[in-house]
Amino acid sequence: MSNGDIFVGEVIGTAILILFGAGVCAAVTLRHSKARASGWIVIAFGWGFGVLAGAYTAAPLSGGQLNPAVTIGIAVDTGKWGKVWVYLLGQIVGAMLGAVLAYLVYLAQFQADVRTEGTTDGTAEEPVPTLGIFSTIPEIRNPVANLVTEIIATVALVLPVLAFGLTRGLGESGTTVLIVSLLVVGIGLSLGGPTGYAVNSARDLGPRIVHTFLPIPYKGGSDWGYAWIPVVGPLIGGALAGLVYNAAF
Repeated sequence: MSNGDIFVGEVIGTAILILFGAGVCAAVTLRHSKARASGWIVIAFGWGFGVLAGAYTAAPLSGGQLNPAVTIGIAVDTGKWGKVWVYLLGQIVGAMLGAVLAYLVYLAQFQADVRTEGTTDGTAEEPVPTLGIFSTIPEIRNPVANLVTEIIATVALVLPVLAFGLTRGLGESGTTVLIVSLLVVGIGLSLGGPTGYAVNSARDLGPRIVHTFLPIPYKGGSDWGYAWIPVVGPLIGGALAGLVYNAAF
């Protein structure tokens, strides 16, 4: 694969992933969305379908890694680091693009939900917090616990992804991406409660950058004090998964 193909594939695939993922978070969060308050299960499946669509789309160009943790895990296992920077750059750019597209899809809802409108009893609605639509926020802010959660959840993603490559039937049938998508849903349902399961540094960092600059009134801060955890945690988890895979398989 050429550097150009890898970059384009990762940009397109990651943009689709974030479009679906941030889109489902917006759908569940924003007051004037038809999917409002539909819950965590909907969010978990929305992200899983984002992986499905993005990875299958990018696969012919770049292999559809879409995640720095996966890229690092593969590099640690194989020792091939030459194209890692191309993957990471494409993933960050794609994540930012996907966040902008999700914002545009829900533009009217963002504008309506942040407006403090009078209610029937004369009180005013509070603006809807928007950072959680784009990036992760821990339910309990504990840096050590949050970091450990992200590391474990990422190992639970990357180690099976690497092992799936040994399963000949998955490769021959073309269903590897489908199984990975279901794995992402499972991680969201089982391990996503504490931190919102970034398990993907680009997935959190790119949209957080976009949130910082988006013209959303009353949007609040982008919580850069926490931002290092969903970046560093998945990178550590991806590297650990690569080491374990290389040693055990």
